[in-house]
Amino acid sequence: MRSGLAISPIGPWGEPQRIAELAALAEDSGWDGIFCEEYLIRSDGMEAHDVWLTLALVAQATSRVTLGTMVTPLAWRQPWTVAAQAVTLDRISGGRCVLGVGSGDGDVESRLSEINRTPGQLAETLDRRLAVIDRLWSGRNGPILNPGPVQRPRIPVWVGGAITRPGPRSRALRWDGSCLYRLPPPDWQDVTAEDVASLRSDADAAGKPDFTICVGGRQRADDRAADLRYLAGLEAAGADWWTEYVPPTLSYSEARALIKGGPLRP
Repeated sequence: MRSGLAISPIGPWGEPQRIAELAALAEDSGWDGIFCEEYLIRSDGMEAHDVWLTLALVAQATSRVTLGTMVTPLAWRQPWTVAAQAVTLDRISGGRCVLGVGSGDGDVESRLSEINRTPGQLAETLDRRLAVIDRLWSGRNGPILNPGPVQRPRIPVWVGGAITRPGPRSRALRWDGSCLYRLPPPDWQDVTAEDVASLRSDADAAGKPDFTICVGGRQRADDRAADLRYLAGLEAAGADWWTEYVPPTLSYSEARALIKGGPLRP
């Protein structure tokens, strides 16, 4: 099971150059991936920088780690723009890009666009925009982006959302992987080993032996031994990734020390 770092260009030390520096440190310290949340404007007023420009700097500062968004609120983005951004990042990084997607809560976006969408409408929009991106990458039934992505048949698409809900779960199984959670903050619950085993079984039944299961999204717990037991259970159940969240509320020196110390390994 590989170890990812969830660190985003938000907060007092979230400038793209600093995130790139931390990503280089993470690569040197044994982390396997750098994943960033995508925010246009934070509802809490926290500083937020463009995730794609940040990840371009991360790609140039690293040579090995997987990198991508986790997640892009695709129901609120133009699919052709996201498709082109992801292709550019894939090419800059030499084929290391992952596109994580979700419907997003839409709080800021709905106020900016003056459009309110129900959860069902957001889900339908997400599916339509994923189909557009896939067509732009493949050229099926329409124009193709040229140049296209390095990775074939496409850049991996990982789907977020609640693993306990049938919609996000079935959507993830139609694509390349999942970055599903159990309950979102503030009512956080960890995805369980049983959740992972069930999703792995469903992926195998769907004929997807290479389906990627990424679990995580929370800060390291104070009980290191308990976390190690939990990670060992996830790995045994078939998880491919664990991502550890580094909150922007930490000081820069605290975040740097945590990253330099390397990931937890079961």
